[in-house]
Amino acid sequence: MPTLVLASASPARKATLLAAGLDPVVTVSAVDEEAVTAHYGVTDPQDVALVLARAKAEHVAARDDLPEHTIVLGCDSVLEIDGRTHGKPAGPAEATEHWQNIRGRHGTLHTGHWLVDLRPDGSGGSTGAVGATTVHFAHLTDHEIDAYVATGEPLHVAGAFTIDGLGGAFIDRIDGDHHCVVGVSLPLLRTLLAELGITWPDMWRANPTRPPRGD
Repeated sequence: MPTLVLASASPARKATLLAAGLDPVVTVSAVDEEAVTAHYGVTDPQDVALVLARAKAEHVAARDDLPEHTIVLGCDSVLEIDGRTHGKPAGPAEATEHWQNIRGRHGTLHTGHWLVDLRPDGSGGSTGAVGATTVHFAHLTDHEIDAYVATGEPLHVAGAFTIDGLGGAFIDRIDGDHHCVVGVSLPLLRTLLAELGITWPDMWRANPTRPPRGD
């Protein structure tokens, strides 16, 4: 079974992968996102998401202390509204202004995925793609915006919102893969792994069966 190394500090990404039967090892990259996007001259939201995901995966893949038979996964998410890219807000004031702008509207959350195959018996290849999901935001009151920003949650996530945390109540609906909004698209990841000759069950940890859920 290959070892999946997740080049991300996102608890939501790790939790999503764990719930899907995978057992990721977290090794956070130290990529300067502004420097990377400036170096490649990318501004399109999809390109930004993919370039950053690749930079993070390749940065971690260059380490010499990774487990054998490793597949490195880099991810990055950005929110697109009116053609503009929105990553993590710089602080509370920016998060507040951002929510004042997006309430009652919709945007597209782009999540870049990049895999680097470090298995000794593998091709040593890499592959990547971007998943996109449309997010429809509720029309929050000023009080709700202030209260949400005060929790600190919006300051640590792309687009200043979550769907699996406190921000879930402020999302009216989504069109597309909800995993993409959380930060890692499981169907897309399965497709990318297949391009490297790895089936999804190959990545499951031992005994991934989950207990039955009640009504």
